[in-house]
Amino acid sequence: MDKAPWTRSDALVAVGVAAVDLLGYSLGNSREGLPVSVSGYLLLMLAAVPLLVRRRWPVPVLGAVLLVSAGFDLSVPQPTHFGAVPAVALYSAVRFCRPAVGVAATAGTALATTLTQTQGRGLTWPDALTNSVAPALVAVVAVAVRRWQQQLEANRRLLAERAVAEERRRIARELHDIVAHHITTMQLMAGGARANLGRDPDVVWEALVTLESSGRLALREMRQLLDVLRADDEPVPGGGPGSPAAPQAPEAPQPGVGELGRLVEDSVRAGLPTDLRVVGEARPLEPTLGLTVFRIVQEGLTNTRKHAGRARAVVELTYRPDELLVEVRDDGAGGPAAAPPGGAAGRAGYGLLGMRERVALHGGSLTAGPLPAGGYLVCGRLPLETTPTA
Repeated sequence: MDKAPWTRSDALVAVGVAAVDLLGYSLGNSREGLPVSVSGYLLLMLAAVPLLVRRRWPVPVLGAVLLVSAGFDLSVPQPTHFGAVPAVALYSAVRFCRPAVGVAATAGTALATTLTQTQGRGLTWPDALTNSVAPALVAVVAVAVRRWQQQLEANRRLLAERAVAEERRRIARELHDIVAHHITTMQLMAGGARANLGRDPDVVWEALVTLESSGRLALREMRQLLDVLRADDEPVPGGGPGSPAAPQAPEAPQPGVGELGRLVEDSVRAGLPTDLRVVGEARPLEPTLGLTVFRIVQEGLTNTRKHAGRARAVVELTYRPDELLVEVRDDGAGGPAAAPPGGAAGRAGYGLLGMRERVALHGGSLTAGPLPAGGYLVCGRLPLETTPTA
């Protein structure tokens, strides 16, 4: 089924301006002692009908409105005026078309209105001034609104790009912390193996196995880190050549799936009843993947507390053979109506843009939007690989 060429807002605008012109026609003719006719009412209502599609075809709509208005001006006695229907049609033509078209539409509207309203009673300077200044003011307003909305759109794009860049830098820092954790572990295991070389072969064997696993995982995560830094070049925090020797203990890793219980408890303490469910057989995840799961749940619960009102939330992890499904859903009232282009409707703001960056880093996808029965859902799909280092 094809989508209607107009929206509810367009219909409300058409009805509203028609009502304004009908009221102005009645009051103006009564004040001037002129008769009010049924044909006048019908022509005014007919002139407002093309406004339903003013956004799609602004210039043809303006032509149709001027044509019907000319019939009204030539057949119905009335005082000089510039109606609301021609004003909205002209505003749309200037707002949605090129500047040259807007200038031509303004001049044509002023000329057509002046000639039809003064037909048979002579052109006077007050009439010419009224029918010239009014279209010019409408055109100025349309140009000002267009520039204001263009500036808003530019600012919105800038904020979205800045949010994505900041999230990429944050991802790079967190990945660096994870890689640093594994490299420190490798250093400690290598030192332990060297210290026990020739004395305890079993300890040396375990240290070398741990060293190999940590090195393989660190190499994979370093590749992911380089992918992030290619998109957003920033020096990675940490030491370089000449930095001090390895620390006494490994640096603490970033949060992962094991920290989801704490997130749920914090959410409950904050006043949002939250349940954590695990479907399927849970298995260990690589630290970078676990961190992504943690951030998805964290952002989803934060949005629920901000926008859902009185609601309950459910965090559900579904382990499948080849993917992990992360869902955060609630039964609340929903979020803001607007969303950035390319995002889901509802609460899809800059935080979810960052989540998409994280999920895309692992080759997955993330969707967010309202549920048909009410509430809101954030769903991330992350591919899983069975590796010895998992």
